Amino acid sequence: MTQTTRRILITGANGFIGKNLLVRLGELPGYAVSSFVRGDNPEALPELVAQADAVVHLAGENRPTDISAFATVNARLTEALCAAIAQSIKTTGRRIPFILASSTQAELDNPYGHSKLAAEEAVHKLVAATGNPAVIFRLPGVFGKWCKPNYNSVVATFCYNIARSLPIQINDPSARLKLAYIDDVVTALINAIESPCTGLSIGAVKPEYECTLGELAEQIKAFENYRTTLLTERVGNGFVRALYATYVSYLPNEKFSYPVPQHADPRGVFVEMLKTPDSGQFSYFTAHPGITRGGHYHHSKTEKFLVIKGQALFKFRHLITNETVELLTSGDQPQVVDTIPGWAHDITNVGSDEMIVMLWANENFDRERPDTVASKV
Repeated sequence: MTQTTRRILITGANGFIGKNLLVRLGELPGYAVSSFVRGDNPEALPELVAQADAVVHLAGENRPTDISAFATVNARLTEALCAAIAQSIKTTGRRIPFILASSTQAELDNPYGHSKLAAEEAVHKLVAATGNPAVIFRLPGVFGKWCKPNYNSVVATFCYNIARSLPIQINDPSARLKLAYIDDVVTALINAIESPCTGLSIGAVKPEYECTLGELAEQIKAFENYRTTLLTERVGNGFVRALYATYVSYLPNEKFSYPVPQHADPRGVFVEMLKTPDSGQFSYFTAHPGITRGGHYHHSKTEKFLVIKGQALFKFRHLITNETVELLTSGDQPQVVDTIPGWAHDITNVGSDEMIVMLWANENFDRERPDTVASKV
């Protein structure tokens, strides 16, 4: 069965949101994209609109050198798109879903807000006159990869500058920000494309985040600090996850990697990779043939070992009963080995090549309270 291809016209396709939307649509089957970008002739809009199955209007002006550009781009371009859709409906009877990226500043009394409100009013008139489906998204500050720093996004500016050890300026640390993450914005836009509404609807991007300017700066600085402390932030979900992905996207090429401490002795090397606030740390070590590591026990600390190269013999001895256990593992057949509190343990390289072992400990190493007591197995 042949899949129908839908053509989406995206204005502002070279902008921050446009680039992300283009990439996401390119990942999905059944979409072709037309674009209208800065410098294109508005006279081309009627033909572009007539060929489209949906229009996503992202183009906008927010920092013009001439204040009149607010009205020219934000209001009149929207009006031109609406007129082209109305003409297409009159000619073919085919309605073309229209999605407008507006701004929460449409509620404010300033030139930018006025132009955004005028754009929304043009969409209202289109829907009232033709019944054409339309969605208006009043977006808060949007952040994520590919946003231009030192322009109109404080998140982009902070990430870019802090990643390069450049100063940032904060006039009011208590000022509150409302933010939406680019992946969530793009998901909402695609949902609006795939499930056109009837008449006019107000779109929403979820979740929406809120923080102070000072909190934002401190969190991004903490991302930078982990490269020396190895202690990562909780970057697995929510706002911190989105903000961390954004911060990393602004790293200069020369900072795609960073060194970590290596401790070497005649037995091999031990390297700590990552520490977490409450879920332990990750590291790896090597051992030459015949070398034994360990020879200690823990009261509460637990560990997980994974041999990724070589052959290892794990030995355990119960501190009270002297019961012993031996386990032979190999990088050829991955197997995780747990260390058990109250059992002395060691690991010996019984192969003929260097042994490499990954290690997770449930707590970060504390030199004052190491919970590691030497004991022969």
